[in-house]
Amino acid sequence: MIGWLQGQVQDPWQQANRFGVVLVVAGVGYEVQLSRRQFAELPPQGARLTLHVHHIIRDDGWLLYGFAERCERDLFRELVAVSGVGPQVGLALLGELAPRALVAAIIQADLRCLAQAPGVGKRTAERLAVELRSRLQQRFSDLIDALDGEADDAAAELEHEPVLSGPGREEVRLTLAALGYEALEIQRAMRAVAARGQDPDGEGAPDDPDGWIRACLRWLSRDAA
Repeated sequence: MIGWLQGQVQDPWQQANRFGVVLVVAGVGYEVQLSRRQFAELPPQGARLTLHVHHIIRDDGWLLYGFAERCERDLFRELVAVSGVGPQVGLALLGELAPRALVAAIIQADLRCLAQAPGVGKRTAERLAVELRSRLQQRFSDLIDALDGEADDAAAELEHEPVLSGPGREEVRLTLAALGYEALEIQRAMRAVAARGQDPDGEGAPDDPDGWIRACLRWLSRDAA
């Protein structure tokens, strides 16, 4: 089995939503499929490249999937072990989200975030969250610790910024949840709105739940505009 390759970049390629590169190792060109994000970060042709490889042997040929980091390859293997999640879906998820963000989305059951990847519907996202949550918490504790550290840093940055507390904060959370937003999305939106200043909505008092709801909805819909 091939688990690691180091060679020169030759002939990057793209076919619809599939991405890859021919990696020349000791005079042999290995065709390796990549995630969209990994493809975008390829060095120029002729440059040296190291990839951790997941190798699949089928009756009609060998398939190689390459990753810059070992933890990313290991996460890919966890993804494709889930029923209904094939290599292309695994690459799509890793192409949409960096490993730490993907682990966080699965553990926190952020279905909307997971479903942003091509080919990932709500049912697949739910299956990922149900089947992988416990395993990822145990296996990728280092990534989770890094995420917790980032959350602590973000909280420290917002220490002196306006926050909505008590019943008002709960009202905002419940309203956004009723509209279909996930807990992680709501948390991010409230942080972003809090960072804007004393009057998040521009129309009312800084502790007005209705103003916070309007401001959070504008932030959450920014990608759809």
